Amino acid sequence: MEKTYRRLTASEIAQLEQSGNTALDWSVVEVAEPFNSACLRGNAFEGPVRIGALTPDRVRHGELTLREGIFNSTLSDTTVGDHAAIHNVRMLSNYTLGDHVLLFNIEEMTCRTDVRGAAWLEPMNENGGRRILPFSGMTIGDAYLWARYRGRKGLMEKLEAFTYDCLGTPEGGYGTVGDHCVVKNTKAIRNVAIRSTEADPTEVDGCIVLSDGVVGTGCTLEHGVIAVRFLLGEHVHLEFGLRLNDTVVGDNSTLARCEVGNSIIFPAHEQHHNNSFLIAGLIMGQSNIAAGGTIGSNHNSRTADNEIAAGRGFWPGLCCSFKHSSRFASYCLLAKGDYPAELDIKLPFALVNNNTAKDRLEVMPAYWWMYNMYAMDRNSKKFAKRDKRVVKAQHIEFDNLAPDTAEEILQGMELLRRWMANAKDGVVTAEGMEKSKRPTVILKGEEGLKAYEDMLVFYAMKTLEGCSDNLPSCHPADPSTDWVNIGGQLVAKNDLERLIADVESGAIDSWSQLHGRMDKLWTSYPDQRRAHAYGVLCRLAGVGELSDELWQRYVQRYTGIQQYIEEQKVASRHKDEVNPFRNMTYWDDPERDAVLG
Repeated sequence: MEKTYRRLTASEIAQLEQSGNTALDWSVVEVAEPFNSACLRGNAFEGPVRIGALTPDRVRHGELTLREGIFNSTLSDTTVGDHAAIHNVRMLSNYTLGDHVLLFNIEEMTCRTDVRGAAWLEPMNENGGRRILPFSGMTIGDAYLWARYRGRKGLMEKLEAFTYDCLGTPEGGYGTVGDHCVVKNTKAIRNVAIRSTEADPTEVDGCIVLSDGVVGTGCTLEHGVIAVRFLLGEHVHLEFGLRLNDTVVGDNSTLARCEVGNSIIFPAHEQHHNNSFLIAGLIMGQSNIAAGGTIGSNHNSRTADNEIAAGRGFWPGLCCSFKHSSRFASYCLLAKGDYPAELDIKLPFALVNNNTAKDRLEVMPAYWWMYNMYAMDRNSKKFAKRDKRVVKAQHIEFDNLAPDTAEEILQGMELLRRWMANAKDGVVTAEGMEKSKRPTVILKGEEGLKAYEDMLVFYAMKTLEGCSDNLPSCHPADPSTDWVNIGGQLVAKNDLERLIADVESGAIDSWSQLHGRMDKLWTSYPDQRRAHAYGVLCRLAGVGELSDELWQRYVQRYTGIQQYIEEQKVASRHKDEVNPFRNMTYWDDPERDAVLG
């Protein structure tokens, strides 16, 4: 509800001045009921200030308990919500605070008032050619759509107009702090929107510097983070000296002890370690960057305009170094190494190895399925289990086998068949995966091809479970075979093209309407996924429609694959359990079991 404010009475002004409060002009200081003058002490009001309801109560966060009210702070052009605790804020200017906000020991919280002066992010490309302007409520998909489709001039103009419309509202602009937000022991926050709710509060704590960005609900920023020109999704955790600039970080991600710049990172990304370096990249989520990585270690052109692009599930091992520009299919695992040239790894779920002894690049397709089933199965479950978002504005496909990865597998199978047909002396070589004269060798091509087919059958049958009595409903005339990952949400390419056309034509005329269309696409996605799965089985069998006999064959094969998965999960985990080097740090099995479970 809209709050009602009133001017102070002469007696209230006298009481406030006796408590050490000053104002350049008391006539522009307004309060809401109930008002208690004892809840303001030692403050300076340097412009229009509105103060919500205050009572002699206390605001608590963990072990910190503070009195409601404003104490030893300077406020200018600020609106404070009900039941706030603001203590020792040296300058609070041009901010709107929600209810039950706690601000403690902050040197500066300021915001510009001219939305046309807002700072642009330069993600994915250091030369600014993909720049975007974040707003409060922007999703990761919004950022990607704007940064990626630069060739659509009409789309770019519309999205910029949508954004300035948002920035002109209290809900979409900077200089806002949501309900139940906690900000304490912080150096500076400039031109930032901090989204927070009672059900999903945000915490900023411990020598933080934030400038020109948006913090999503449920986020935690602590222990020396510096972030400049940024967009954080929901439930992002930044900590331990992270340096972040010109970057979009997806929901449910954690970044710590590292440097990240000029990137768009989709949801469920993990990057915890020192010496990591990620710049000018698109990382499509469910990813992990190990210690010592130099991802994008140099630019192989005359300007800093190259890019890294990696599908979801990207996992470079310890001390990996590779160059701009490189591209990786989904769920690529890179072995430790200094990769000397640009890469274009087209096979998903592959292990990539820089074999310096033989001076060749090696790629093993379907490595995850063949040798690390425990991790593959766990990854499909853990991301959804860890998703604690209350409001899920960004829709996310967490399953590692989905329409996008299934299509990559089908394309990978075509490449494998072609390369295997041209094998010489039993050695399968690939073209176009490294910008180098040395060979790229495919390891275990036959096994990988068989594994890919099993993965497709598993994906399709798991998706179609429960549909055996109504298979025709899963058989549309033309199922989509081209999918786009928009910030974590998989969208059929033809649906995305219609959305873009509607934005360009004006049929969609705001970010909220665009979000509504994405919501509708997410609602229809399960049916589209089932149709795609049915189509995959037909393509594997080389038929236009599944007969009952063929369906039963797939049912039997699916049962066998499920048994294989259970066996491989146990087998891949068992390797750790019987590894003597892993067990040697424990006196006995009971100690190991107590520690590891």
